[in-house]
Amino acid sequence: MSQDRYAFSYEMEVRDYECDMQGIVNNSVYQNYLEHARHQYLKTVGIDFREFTEKGIHLVVIRAELDYKSPLQSGDRFTVRLDMVRESPLRFAFYQEVVRLPDMRTAVKAKIIGTALNGRGRPEIPAELDRLMKVGNP
Repeated sequence: MSQDRYAFSYEMEVRDYECDMQGIVNNSVYQNYLEHARHQYLKTVGIDFREFTEKGIHLVVIRAELDYKSPLQSGDRFTVRLDMVRESPLRFAFYQEVVRLPDMRTAVKAKIIGTALNGRGRPEIPAELDRLMKVGNP
């Protein structure tokens, strides 16, 4: 996916404590980066994660696929880009990419599949989310 096809981009910087003994970002930390960018994206389109939860709507990850391409190190600036796509009637996917700045080298590519659970704990995509999604794979 080309950079201009992503719906959202969020810039961050690697902090020292996110690195392992090898001096690179620990693999588990990338999931934090990806999640933070998803929450920021939802806020920019008028969906507050906490407000959804208070209404009894729970947005949950049901599958995470991450491909590690190139490591990030302490102090690296990077951007997390994403696009939200309808995968099925009850599932959506965030296609995400972590890209180091300024050289635009891909660190991680990810596909995060989620759904929304209603107050009864059953999958149900609220209209607010439905309007955001493209149909099919990007």
